[in-house]
Amino acid sequence: MTKIDTVKAFVFRYPLLKPVITSFGIMNDRPMVLVCISDKDGQKGWGEVWCNFPLIGAEHRARLIDNVFSKLLENKLIENPEKTFDDLTESTNVLSIQSGENGPISQCIAGIDIALHDLLAKKENVPIWKKFGGKNNKVPIYASGINPTDPVSVVQKELNKGITAFKLKIGFGLDKDLKNIEAVKNIISKNNLLMVDVNQAWNLSQAIDQGKMLENFDLNWLEEAIPANSPLENWKKLKANIKIPLAAGENFFSDETFNGFMNMNLFSILQPDLAKWGGFTKCISLSKRIVSTGINFCPHFLGGGIGLIASAQLLSASSSKGLLEVDCNPNPLRSDLVGNMLNLNPGFATLSDKPGLGYEPDLNKINKYLVAH
Repeated sequence: MTKIDTVKAFVFRYPLLKPVITSFGIMNDRPMVLVCISDKDGQKGWGEVWCNFPLIGAEHRARLIDNVFSKLLENKLIENPEKTFDDLTESTNVLSIQSGENGPISQCIAGIDIALHDLLAKKENVPIWKKFGGKNNKVPIYASGINPTDPVSVVQKELNKGITAFKLKIGFGLDKDLKNIEAVKNIISKNNLLMVDVNQAWNLSQAIDQGKMLENFDLNWLEEAIPANSPLENWKKLKANIKIPLAAGENFFSDETFNGFMNMNLFSILQPDLAKWGGFTKCISLSKRIVSTGINFCPHFLGGGIGLIASAQLLSASSSKGLLEVDCNPNPLRSDLVGNMLNLNPGFATLSDKPGLGYEPDLNKINKYLVAH
């Protein structure tokens, strides 16, 4: 239990030399929204809010924290993060309906939840991953964010670092997709993993037709082949018509949705994003349910360092044999905040035994990318 003193949001943007390309949009910089929650004892907890899209979304989410959530939290006595998650959800329910902004509000609550878990675990002197039952301080990683423009050189660089699993972005036309997949398959070994991410670019007919064209590549999963909010019947038809394991989850935003898909056994891999929905409060229990059903749990994350550390801790706590998503594009908002987490053991993220998230971000390292606070 603790009493909150201040809640602050920070917006950073790292300009990219090479844009990050998805089937639905191009990012010319990498944004990051950090949340810092301080209690009356001076202890701090850190969280991260998903903010990649729309491209102006980071500043908006930070203002939501400053103008809505700080007022709900400052001077509040926190019994535990789980109760606070429910309180914040209930307190902003009508605002969410009235504004039509369920996504940004849920993302702010998720980032706040990460920060509260960090703060409380520090006061309890326990790492989050151990607090929730994690036994392994190492989790395997895969290289993500591989653009369609020059995937071979990117994959080769990651191979040289000891990475053995890769996710390629597709959905840019069948010819280009096939050429890129074949080129990558030609430079990786049979023991390496290759996944592809459509980023919701296809309708059901396209997903079935083009999915069949990909079956001979021995892909480990096909991610978000159709829009995440597609009718259940469409997901059933997709699973029935192609042989590639299906993955999704970063754009599912409720226990009911995840539980429904688990009950239907439609996905081989589920990928909730704890900075986008749920934080630790929802995603710890969800990840354990996913594992208990025999589905592979691989947390989604593509942002800054605090969210990546939190995702690694979540993966360890879940006891899943899944992989941690790590963006392979240069980004000091990630690399300058995670310490040696990605360097100690090639191909793995190594977790700290320090309390909370285990890493206290040094904002001085990235201060030149600060655009709002």
